Amino acid sequence: MNRPAHDTPPADRSASTLPLIFGLDDPHSMAGVIAACCEAQAGALEIRDFDDGEFKIRPLTDPYGRDVSVVAGLYGDARRSPQDRLCMLLVFVSALRDHGAQRVTVIAPYLPFTRKDRRTQLFDPISLRYLAQWFEAAGADALITLEPHNPGAFDNAFRIPVRTASSQQVMLAAALEAAGDGELVVASPDPGGIKRAQLWCEAVEARRHRTVGFAMLDKRRRAGEMEGTYAVCGEVRNATVLLVDDLIATGATLARACRALLSAGASRLIVVAAHGQFLVRAADLLDAAGIDALIVTDSLPSARLAGHRLRERLTVASAAPALAGLLTDPASASPWSALPAHPPASEFQPARAASA
Repeated sequence: MNRPAHDTPPADRSASTLPLIFGLDDPHSMAGVIAACCEAQAGALEIRDFDDGEFKIRPLTDPYGRDVSVVAGLYGDARRSPQDRLCMLLVFVSALRDHGAQRVTVIAPYLPFTRKDRRTQLFDPISLRYLAQWFEAAGADALITLEPHNPGAFDNAFRIPVRTASSQQVMLAAALEAAGDGELVVASPDPGGIKRAQLWCEAVEARRHRTVGFAMLDKRRRAGEMEGTYAVCGEVRNATVLLVDDLIATGATLARACRALLSAGASRLIVVAAHGQFLVRAADLLDAAGIDALIVTDSLPSARLAGHRLRERLTVASAAPALAGLLTDPASASPWSALPAHPPASEFQPARAASA
């Protein structure tokens, strides 16, 4: 099946010197918003699906000599799996390089396979490192994403420049509007997210010009066994709690954290997460947990919440302006953005200093 993204024919090589942006299987049209923010040309492409499950993808706008960006939604749905979309992206990046693109930047608001960043069992893979190697082998010059699971591991995995937008950049205004002017506490649902919550706390204090409380939750253990209940570390009584995480998958961790916070006396709960997958019964769990507001970005489509009453409490913040800002102003992301696109393999490229 032929499915051209646009009807325009391939452009003449002398037609434009504007940056070129392709939207790869992008149902929520983030590529168009980023192109408008960057004053770039929206490129045309064709995806052809075959009966055996294979595909062909090609640009219809000539990339020769152009600075090209590819916006890709790497999530799974009924049409394609995350690995299908990742494979398609890698093939498309290689095709762009084959046909003369001067530079290729991948903009992937959500990146799969990044949570496995260390070995926890014998013979475990380190999927994040392999993902970085695939992007580099395909010919990507830079990568832009939103709120990686582990920023330190993420930076260290790549040899090409990576730029990341933070969730507070995208969702802070919506979170403060939902919180109102009362007493506010920022909380992490687990010890692994403490640094993320601390950065949110700093951002809220800078905007509000007053001190904000901080809390974290931890699972209680007895004789080395997990009890399944959470201990709240920090004072939340009579406060609105801003519960911050990077990803909502099954929603089980956040639901347990919400119940613990309410038991500790929190008056209102606002859940904030960069990426909303909403798998299995996530919507039911969060709805039953008593949250007052839910804020996510458009890094993933929220179609799984369609028709659910939780949708009434959902706010979706657009990540496109923040991602476009990293594309047009690399210096705003990291001091390493000016490094060469393809450093020699023998050169050591240090990870950027962690601010998160």
